[in-house]
Amino acid sequence: MKRNKKERQSLLTDTIKDNPFITDEELAEKFAVSIQTIRLDRLELSIPELRERIKNVAEKRFEDEVRSLPLEEVIGEIIDIELDQNAISILDIKREHVFKRNKIARGHHLFAQANSLAVAVINDELALTAKSNIQFTRSVKEGERVIAKARVTKIDSDNGRTIVEVMSYVNNELVFKGEFEMYRSNNDK
Repeated sequence: MKRNKKERQSLLTDTIKDNPFITDEELAEKFAVSIQTIRLDRLELSIPELRERIKNVAEKRFEDEVRSLPLEEVIGEIIDIELDQNAISILDIKREHVFKRNKIARGHHLFAQANSLAVAVINDELALTAKSNIQFTRSVKEGERVIAKARVTKIDSDNGRTIVEVMSYVNNELVFKGEFEMYRSNNDK
């Protein structure tokens, strides 16, 4: 359904407010217009490009500080975190992440994103992976965006272990799932 510019821009603003991670390509498809039209609309509305929107969301949501490792050691970009509860990161699959012959992401990159997110969500100075059970559910290709969501499912203070479940998605399709048993030092928080 074709909309006039004013209607489209109003809906565009609402759509981006609801999902700041939506790409210009997805918006163009949703509104049946060209990517250039979406970019012009964003420019007129002073809506930043996706990378800036992601950073803005992360800055607004980071109330806690990652304690278990420096942010630059996290694979992917953390966009939301509540220590000992949940966290979300994004990893854009680029040329350096894929096999040259078939453009499929190397599994260790998806594992590294999930594992580092499992470490980051732990509210402790020391968090190490003791054990993991993982499953790749579909191949991820160059150009796709992987959104990993970590959730702490159990904290056992007696033995210093925390269970973290991580699910990774591309366009809401599950591509990786893992359960990580994390060791923590049991220091007071």
